[in-house]
Amino acid sequence: MNGGVGGYRGAVVGAALVAPLLVCAVLVPFRDSFDNANAALLLVVVIVAVAAFGIRVAGVVAALSSAVWFDFFLAVPFNKLTIANRDDIETTLLLVGIGVAVTEIAIWGRRQQARASRQKGYLDGVLTTSAAVAKGASTDDLVADVSAELTAVLRIDGCRFVPGDRSARGPQLNHDGTVTRGSHQLKVERDGLPTNAEIELPVQHGGLTVGRFLLTAATRIARPDLEQRLVAVALADQVGAALAAPTAR
Repeated sequence: MNGGVGGYRGAVVGAALVAPLLVCAVLVPFRDSFDNANAALLLVVVIVAVAAFGIRVAGVVAALSSAVWFDFFLAVPFNKLTIANRDDIETTLLLVGIGVAVTEIAIWGRRQQARASRQKGYLDGVLTTSAAVAKGASTDDLVADVSAELTAVLRIDGCRFVPGDRSARGPQLNHDGTVTRGSHQLKVERDGLPTNAEIELPVQHGGLTVGRFLLTAATRIARPDLEQRLVAVALADQVGAALAAPTAR
């Protein structure tokens, strides 16, 4: 899988390097009658197309390649990496600047899209669990489903459910999304979830603790953000509501 991703990135970077060369080469026969500003606009289109893939190095390569081949093929003196015309110098610099800026915008847009997709996934998970509770699903099935959701949302190794009420003994994921060890609040986004102990996620209903999920993040550093941790709390609360119901089974 990593090889496939690497191959994809390599192909995009290769296209970023070659595409500006091809565009400039095609324009060579027309360079005496074709305004360099229009040529630069065509190269900007190429840069934008590459940047849309959201790969930073590819966008930068496309910008630099466009600047070099614009200089070599279309700026006077031709076929030399020197520029005599001030306007062409400005155009070359703008190609690089626009390329970098467009690439960063594209990457930001992809991140926002990915975040929106994750949010929808989180919401779908909570709604599915709520629907299962409303239909009176088996608590064993519900606990198993929520355990799988918690593992995915928090990106941890796994978790297990322990019924009953007892005082927290290890790190705890609290109802407000903070993670504490005793009186000390942990910086999860920076340091990750504890790897040397199970993290307790209380399962509560009506202010009463009816159980807890014990979360394991031992084999890798997991850094769920506040939103992910609050989703985990919401999922645990659904289990609490199911366990507190008179018909819980």
